[in-house]
Amino acid sequence: MSAAAPGQSADNPFPVRGVAIRVAGWIDKLGAVWVEGQIAQLTLRPGSNTAFITLRDPAADMSLALTCPRDVVVNAPVKMTDGTRVVVFGKPNFYTGRGSFSLRVSEIRAVGLGELLLRIERLRKLLDAEGLFDPRLKRPIPFLPNTIGLITGRASAAEHDITAVATSRWPAVRFAVRNTVVQGPNAVPQVVEALRALDADADVDVIVLARGGGTFEDLLPFSDETLCRAIARCSTPIVSAIGHEPDNPLCDLVADLRAATPTDAAKRIVPDAAAEQSLVNDMRRRSARALRNWVNREQHTLAQLRSRPVLARPLEAVQGRTEEIHRARAAARRDITRLVARESERIGHLSARLTTLGPAATLARGYAVVQIAAQTAVQSGVQTQAAVASGSAHVLRSVADAPAGARLRVRLADGAVTAISEGPATEDWGN
Repeated sequence: MSAAAPGQSADNPFPVRGVAIRVAGWIDKLGAVWVEGQIAQLTLRPGSNTAFITLRDPAADMSLALTCPRDVVVNAPVKMTDGTRVVVFGKPNFYTGRGSFSLRVSEIRAVGLGELLLRIERLRKLLDAEGLFDPRLKRPIPFLPNTIGLITGRASAAEHDITAVATSRWPAVRFAVRNTVVQGPNAVPQVVEALRALDADADVDVIVLARGGGTFEDLLPFSDETLCRAIARCSTPIVSAIGHEPDNPLCDLVADLRAATPTDAAKRIVPDAAAEQSLVNDMRRRSARALRNWVNREQHTLAQLRSRPVLARPLEAVQGRTEEIHRARAAARRDITRLVARESERIGHLSARLTTLGPAATLARGYAVVQIAAQTAVQSGVQTQAAVASGSAHVLRSVADAPAGARLRVRLADGAVTAISEGPATEDWGN
């Protein structure tokens, strides 16, 4: 049975120096590389020709150890301090004696202001294209926040200005303060962590991100992409009060409200109790005046309505109508009486005319109606069409209808007599 390769079993392990030498050999095969970051710590030991630098990633909680000759730091184009953004050129190196990794730097270049501005402009266009600056996404600031979250430097002028101004405007205001580093390589992660903590607090209604004025390099953390995206993810309204009026970091564009200064942020978040009380008093006076005016106007309207004749003397219209009804009834009764009288008179005239034209009046004047019995007329051979149709006696209309021997009935005014016809007469009654 063959023995296991070195380092592949517990019976044949590598010694520490073996592993360190092999790791150093592997890393030594890597080529030199340009790296950009922010100086988090710079150590220049007296009497040492080596400078030790901790280079931090501004957008992530990661760092890298650098070593370089002292002259590289001293002769750098700009003064190397904590927070300076640099681009370094170095080769990965593994120190076998301590088992540590570092980047052996041979050249350091400071990131120029023009380059920083260009990068911020590119980031601004990227965030704008993603909609992080869209005004429709801005959340409204509550009128009177329950608790104000404040992220600022410890014992800073911004914290003093905000708390003092807010308390003077509304004494009952409450703050949840988170003190963080507001410049340098540790600013972004600390501010992002404070944002997450305050956003998760249900009592916090608005969060203020505040910092006093400073140089362009001092305000660079507030144009960091990580911080801008953290602000956009918050569900609590964010107020950005970074620097002074001319300063305009990218977090101002992502935040829901931009304040020119920390003092301006306090004024825009917390209402002025005195001004609000004055406004309430003014509204009460205006409401009372409007109510009184409305009551007076309605009373005037009612007085006008009551002064109208129909309401001032309501029975007058009824009485006037009563007289009209009486007059109309009298006129109607008069017209009806006149009409009845006229029609009665007309009926009397018609009755008189009928009486005059009737057979009784004719008989009363000496006339008589001669009738021949139907049976006699048949026996005599005289049968008129009227007698046949009626089957009774009929009025004589011709002498031919009363031959000799015909039985006649003579109707007079006071009765009737019977007679026997002797035939047509030859005497002329007219003579």
